[in-house]
Amino acid sequence: MLADRDRIFTNLYGLQDPGLAAAIKRGAWDGTKAILERGQDAIIDEMKKSGLRGRGGAGFPTGLKWSFMPKEVKERPHYLVVNADESEPGTCKDRDIMRHDPHTLVEGCLIASFAMRAHACYIYVRGEFIREREALQRAVDEAYAANLIGKNNVNGWDFDLYVHHGAGAYICGEETALLESLEGKKGQPRLKPPFPANVGLYGCPTTVNNVESIAVAPTILRRGAEWFSGIGRPNNAGTKVFCISGHVNKPCNVEEEMGIPLRELIEKHCGGVRGGWDNLLAVIPGGASVPLIPKSICDDVLMDFDSLKAVQTGLGTAAVIVMDKSTDVVKAIQRLAYFYKHESCGQCTPCREGTGWMWRVMTRMVKGDARVGEIDLLHEVSKEIEGHTICALGDAAAWPIQGLIRHFRPEIERRIAARASLREAAE
Repeated sequence: MLADRDRIFTNLYGLQDPGLAAAIKRGAWDGTKAILERGQDAIIDEMKKSGLRGRGGAGFPTGLKWSFMPKEVKERPHYLVVNADESEPGTCKDRDIMRHDPHTLVEGCLIASFAMRAHACYIYVRGEFIREREALQRAVDEAYAANLIGKNNVNGWDFDLYVHHGAGAYICGEETALLESLEGKKGQPRLKPPFPANVGLYGCPTTVNNVESIAVAPTILRRGAEWFSGIGRPNNAGTKVFCISGHVNKPCNVEEEMGIPLRELIEKHCGGVRGGWDNLLAVIPGGASVPLIPKSICDDVLMDFDSLKAVQTGLGTAAVIVMDKSTDVVKAIQRLAYFYKHESCGQCTPCREGTGWMWRVMTRMVKGDARVGEIDLLHEVSKEIEGHTICALGDAAAWPIQGLIRHFRPEIERRIAARASLREAAE
């Protein structure tokens, strides 16, 4: 388990005041100017050495992403954009950071913007996050009032921070759709290339990072890359905020080390599965867009990028959705299929048409009103959607269904057989 001294988010549960004075007592804004005085290249090198991988789902190395920004600022300004959309079902980590520990994010925005030679940052907040936006705006106002950010601030880097409230569209969690929305246009993903590091917000060099990725940066730079990389496993370093929900006795958010066994995470922090570990049916380990895994895999799997990839799923946002044996697993995936059908922006034909088709087939499979051959057809269509869309929403819609067929095909076949038997008896 992660030692208390290694926790970055020390007010994750809101037991203390989220304000500036309390945040400074907890270690925020400590030596920020000295960090900036190291220079942009030194900060980026330290972030690379830390092994931090993006906490928004993709797991791309954060320091490497920062290094893609141009080294010189010419006629186009540079921007940092923080993705606080967090619309992934089951995910609620960024919400608590913004509510209870917002100065970790504000300070991180200043440091990351300096490293990428940006004088302005926009935080794009999910439309449903009203109280979170208010809490974050209070922290931004406090930082301005204390001259920690703004023009001629005490840290020596002119910097403006803006909180932008979205309209509540899942697709705006995709970085280029977020940029389109931020510019006042319809939230639809852009074709890439060009990538945001070259042509991003307002056609200028831009980096888009997740809230948690930015909020951990100040602590990493204060305590050193070796400290952070020493937590977890190689290529899966550091701490991570896990969101555990569903059929557990105590659903919670908890900051733990990467690579913690899934069973230990659930039993030590959540009071175990409702009805005991043997009552576990399946777990979605990384938010609704990754394939579920059955209990047999959950017994031993580690919670990090590489371990979960090895069992054909993913860490994603580390939103652990626990399902016990009372769950109608086919209906659960059908419900997710409806979500992705509803949230598709409609730009790409495979996603626009495919998500609706998969949802309709899944609706029939919940009742068993299908043929056994349609299971393979459903899997084949999901593969035709996966990887054939501009953004990853097509993949997100396909993977839960692929996981269901991979691990719970017998349950689908049983329903089809039971429905066929009823039909024959009626005839």
